[in-house]
Order: sequence, then C-alpha cells, then structure tokens
Amino acid sequence: MSKIKDRKIYNFLNKGVYNKILIISGKQSFIRSGAKKLIFKFTKNKKRFIFLKKNIIPQFEELKSIISFKEKIKPDLIVAIGGGCVMDYAKIASVFKISNDLIERVKYSNFNNLKTTVLAIPTTAGSGAEVTSNAVIYIKNHKYSVEGSKIKPDYYYLNSSLILSSKIKNDASSGMDAICQATESLFSVKSNKRSVAYAKKALKILFNNYSKFLKKKDKKNSYKMLLGANYAGKAINISKTTLPHAVSYPFTSHFNIAHGHAVSLTINKFLNFIYFNQEKNSSTISISERFKILFKLTNTYN
Repeated sequence: MSKIKDRKIYNFLNKGVYNKILIISGKQSFIRSGAKKLIFKFTKNKKRFIFLKKNIIPQFEELKSIISFKEKIKPDLIVAIGGGCVMDYAKIASVFKISNDLIERVKYSNFNNLKTTVLAIPTTAGSGAEVTSNAVIYIKNHKYSVEGSKIKPDYYYLNSSLILSSKIKNDASSGMDAICQATESLFSVKSNKRSVAYAKKALKILFNNYSKFLKKKDKKNSYKMLLGANYAGKAINISKTTLPHAVSYPFTSHFNIAHGHAVSLTINKFLNFIYFNQEKNSSTISISERFKILFKLTNTYN
C-alpha cells in the first residue's frame, strides 16, 4: 500500500501496465465531487470503463454486477473514487470472480481470483477504507465483513478538492466515523503501540479540524480531515473497531441512519461504561493510560 502524491498521480495512471481501467464511483458524486473531471484528465489515453453504484450501503446484488462487469472487461487497474461503499465494492471485487458459490465465498472471505490492482481515492473524509484490509457487504440486510490482506488497496491518493462539494450531513457523519474509529482503536484489546500512535495522530488532527470543516470548509481543513481519517483507518487496520461500530450496522440497515451517525449513537455510553468498570478489565492494555491519552487530546479530565 503506497500513498501517491499530487505530482505523481498523472504519471502513475499513465503507466504502460495500466491500459484498461475500471472506475467505480457513486452515481451522483462522480460528477458533483469533480471525480469525473479529475480521472478523465489523468487517463486521456487509456481505455476507461465506468460503473456508477446506486446503493447507499454495499449490497451483494450490486457487488455481483460489479464483479461480472470486471470479468467482462478484464481491467489492469480498478480506481475506486468515492466513499466507503465504493471502496468496499472495489476491494471485494478485486479478489472475486463469479461462481455458483460466490455468496458463501464472500461470507467467509474465501477469495477465488487473482488480485486486480486497486487505487483508492476517497471523496469523503471519514471511512479510512483506502488503507484497511476489510470491507463490509450486506446480504439480505445482514452485515458481513470480508477480510484479508489481499483486499487492502494497493495505492491511495488524497485530494481535498474532491470533498469540497459534499453536503454537511455527509461531512458530519463521515468525520464522526473517523473520530469514533480512532477512539475505539485506543480501547481495543488488539491495539498496540503502533495503532495507538496512529489513533493519537488521527484524533489530534480530527479534533482540531472537525468543527472548522463543518462551519467553513476549505481545501486546508478538508485535507486535514482526509489525513485524520487516513490515520484512523491505519489504526483500526491493526486494532479493529469495537462495540459502537458493531451495534451501528442494524441502525443503518434497518433505519437508514448514516454509518458515522449510527456509530455516534453509542460511543459515549461505551466510554462511560468502560471508564466506570475499569476494575473489571482482564486485558493487557491499561484502560487508565488510554483515558489519559483521550483526556489530554480533548482537554478534559473525566
């Protein structure tokens, strides 16, 4: 997984090895965000194939359509340019082919295809999916997590201009998702020194820019939010998320509540519970030390 810088994105996309490019994006955001203009500018001499997803959350039937489309065109590169749903579709599609047992293979992360190279370009500041080795898919309203190092995008590119047109409700939800990811990562039993370092970096950036981003969005605070979400993604790629994320999915699938909003519904109760039940901690991490980190970052004391 490598970050591509502004000056190198054109050269990367015009490499001789990438002659057929499958672009996966959102039906509305592809044009509104400036994604179409950007990607067409960088791929003038390439064969481009576009799949614009319709669902708000990643659904198996639409995933199957993407995999079928991918098999038909056989791309050298998949460019996922969008939010978490787009990223998840691209990541899963990169390692699967159509088969009679596809639904079972997806449920149990039993990959059945050679990896197609993926470049992830987020158009929301929140999911961190461009750096994680898991993806979400809904099968008949049940959420499944597809996991494995192979599905982590091979490259990612952060461009603040792509999130300037997003709506405030989406910004608030996406930003809260990143904040909750980094916070949960701090208290995960799978956390380690590296994930804690990423979580601290994420929270410092996100807490300093979230309100500014919502009140008056500009390229500077938009990029900071993208960067904070990226660090949060790196943190949970190690530690995974915890209870607030686990219980958020029914809110989304049954009540259509945006993911970050859904996670925010229980994060305070989660923190409150573990703070007042520290004596019951049976893990090797120090809950009190993790709270000290959180208190310092938020300028609070309990």
